[in-house]
Amino acid sequence: MNAESHRPPVRVALMGLGRAMFEDHYSVFKAHPALFRVVAACDLMKERRDIIAKDFPDCKMFRRFSDMLDERDIDVVDIATCSIDHVNHALMSLEKGFWTLLETPLALTFDDAQVLRGAAQKAKNRLLVFQRGLFAPDFLLAKMAMSDTRLGDIYQVCIRREDFIRRDDWQTVKRLGGGAAYYAMPDLVLQALRLLPLPPIQMWSELKRVASLGDAEDCVHVCLKTRGVVSADIEFNGGVLADDRMPSFVIRGSRGTFKVLPGATEGVLTVIDPDFSFPRRRSSVRTPEIVDMHEDVPVKKIPVSLPKGTLHGQSAFWRHVYDTVRTAAAFPLALEESIEAVKFAHLMKKTSPFGK
Repeated sequence: MNAESHRPPVRVALMGLGRAMFEDHYSVFKAHPALFRVVAACDLMKERRDIIAKDFPDCKMFRRFSDMLDERDIDVVDIATCSIDHVNHALMSLEKGFWTLLETPLALTFDDAQVLRGAAQKAKNRLLVFQRGLFAPDFLLAKMAMSDTRLGDIYQVCIRREDFIRRDDWQTVKRLGGGAAYYAMPDLVLQALRLLPLPPIQMWSELKRVASLGDAEDCVHVCLKTRGVVSADIEFNGGVLADDRMPSFVIRGSRGTFKVLPGATEGVLTVIDPDFSFPRRRSSVRTPEIVDMHEDVPVKKIPVSLPKGTLHGQSAFWRHVYDTVRTAAAFPLALEESIEAVKFAHLMKKTSPFGK
């Protein structure tokens, strides 16, 4: 993260002390006390609250969310509760006028996302959504590749996120809002929407359960078609062994391909030599000769890196949160984009027999 600010730290209230909070939120607050200070925490489990108390002795502890929202010395309410509770908890926070940071998914239905939009507008647009994917270094490289002329005419974007985990928490239970369509796909769809040159007009999807121990899907495959030539092929799969995993992004064009591995800050262009031009030919309706039609094409592998000093990952996301709250800087993710991602996730669930 960039140099610490001379402005006062953002006062954060935590709602829901689970895995997402401790892995993706709280670690940043601990590492950057000059930017963030945890002033309140709410969870039913005392042992979770005790973890916070060790690091922030002055932090006020609560068992009821409504009681915590009665506090006034709060800048941001950080919500990482069960997915089915996201909308209700966000509405409660926004009604109090707090900046509200909501763990993905924003909502489980498009209608609920619309309700949040209205509440956010009344609260002076103080709703932020934690969409990790837009700040990932491999995504930033894929975005660069979309404008790289060495690829020729781009026609396909492939996005993959793969793991192997026999997951057994509430995220695997349908009645609790679990399933990869909700906890994983909003980020991947949002990445695709940012990469595609035109909005999608058609969607195909399928949901499966591969390794998860619950009744919800842990494998989602989606194809998005635009009015142009570029399409997106997206998959989250929780049942892929480590040795069999694909690049996180593959951008295919008429002169080559860009690939990057998950979380990498460097990818590779495999392209026809930019200085090479094909000899002029045209197709023929005549009976072809019995010869191999392949041509000798000079190919180059070119490493592509993020520009030096590019802020990415958690550091980038939380720096934007700080700047938005403390300096009124524009947040790089519009709420409408998160709502659009929810719309697609809801459609995946609604149209799949497995998702119901």
